Amino acid sequence: MLQLHNTLSNSKVPFIPIEPGKIRLYVCGMTVYDYCHIGHARVMVSFDVITRYLRHAGYQVEYVRNITDVDDKIIKRAAQNGETCDELTNRFITAMHEDEMALSVLAPNQEPRATAHMPAIIEMVQTLIDKGYAYAASNGDVYYRVDQFENYGALTNRKLEDMRAGARVEVNDVKENPFDFVLWKAVKKDEVSWASPWGEGRPGWHIECSAMTKCCLGNHFDIHGGGPDLPFPHHENEIAQSEAANGETFVNYWLHAGAVRVNKEKMSKSLGNFFTIREVLAKYSAEIVRYLLTASHYRSQIDYAEDALVEAKSALDRLYTAMDQLDLCDVALDGPYLDRFNAAMDDDFNTREAISVLFEMAREVNRLKRDSDPQAGVLASQMRGLGNILGLLALSPSAYLKGEAGEGDLVDIDIDALVAQRHQAKIDRDFALSDQIRDQLKDAGVILEDSKEGTIWKREV
Repeated sequence: MLQLHNTLSNSKVPFIPIEPGKIRLYVCGMTVYDYCHIGHARVMVSFDVITRYLRHAGYQVEYVRNITDVDDKIIKRAAQNGETCDELTNRFITAMHEDEMALSVLAPNQEPRATAHMPAIIEMVQTLIDKGYAYAASNGDVYYRVDQFENYGALTNRKLEDMRAGARVEVNDVKENPFDFVLWKAVKKDEVSWASPWGEGRPGWHIECSAMTKCCLGNHFDIHGGGPDLPFPHHENEIAQSEAANGETFVNYWLHAGAVRVNKEKMSKSLGNFFTIREVLAKYSAEIVRYLLTASHYRSQIDYAEDALVEAKSALDRLYTAMDQLDLCDVALDGPYLDRFNAAMDDDFNTREAISVLFEMAREVNRLKRDSDPQAGVLASQMRGLGNILGLLALSPSAYLKGEAGEGDLVDIDIDALVAQRHQAKIDRDFALSDQIRDQLKDAGVILEDSKEGTIWKREV
């Protein structure tokens, strides 16, 4: 049985979906005011691997990852650049999608934007006011009453009275309690805003996710994920908002990816060790970076360093060398290697152990090759199939070993996902994204044929 480490209980527990065979998963996505950095890549890749494996295991996964496209940083950066918030966010959303595609991160089923959910956000804030969990302050802001929510702090095992005793909190005269957090911010001069019952303004960060999860997945869903910095206060506040507004359990399982450190130090622009995804990909192939992010358990801390990337390349070299000069084909995934791979991934997505199974297969492939055993190609094909579940080994061995990894082949599951993403983009009338996906597939040698019945694809001969 699949076991997950649930942040809420701080323990590994059996996973039981709300609806048999189906999983509803929400992950907090990016705030789009700059290029994504290597820490973002960790979250992207971690939950991409989790989603890929859950689908391999037979679950129907509805994966939602939001975009925060209005907040203080976005407003400030747009003003500095002399552009609108929409111009800024659309530019960086496009860049984010490019980074994801480079890292073989499949598109989520839904990618809601905060600015497209204002009616739902305003409705939830009003519900919280009506239930006594929130209040409009004299300055036009609306705040959540943390005292009213009995289980506040349960996710991170904090008690409000202990936080009060030990914290230095600047008292705000308009708040009933210094720990109350903002749900709606009154408009300031030259800021983007929306009309509300409390005046012109915009939402606080936390309420955006509560409203979007409700719209996309309902009041109660299976798994909520995010980065290492989100349990407090963001996810604590989401729980307080959603459970108070909806009157039921919000999420059953909470998963959080580990942090990325750079040469054993916290990544920070002030330390000069801050790297965007595209800066990293300018020096190293995307699969090497993805391997580095996948080879460690998703909850563990990763040290991003030159030595680690060299080791990642060496590891991939060994796997691709084992597959080289063999006839690879689509084969059924079965047998003891699959069982051990699945057992590793069922243990809270233990990719480190799962990848060790690939290396055992590679050693056996090399032995079979030395003996000219025809089973070498079959086992190598199975190894590639298991690697594909992790988003690895999708290139032809000759292309990878010749240093052509950036021009690699897309596997069928990636093509299907891109076609589905393009279909959704057309529904959303996001024609720029639709054209971008079409061009990406064309560059990869995939031809699309649209008709009234849908889109089919084929590879160029």
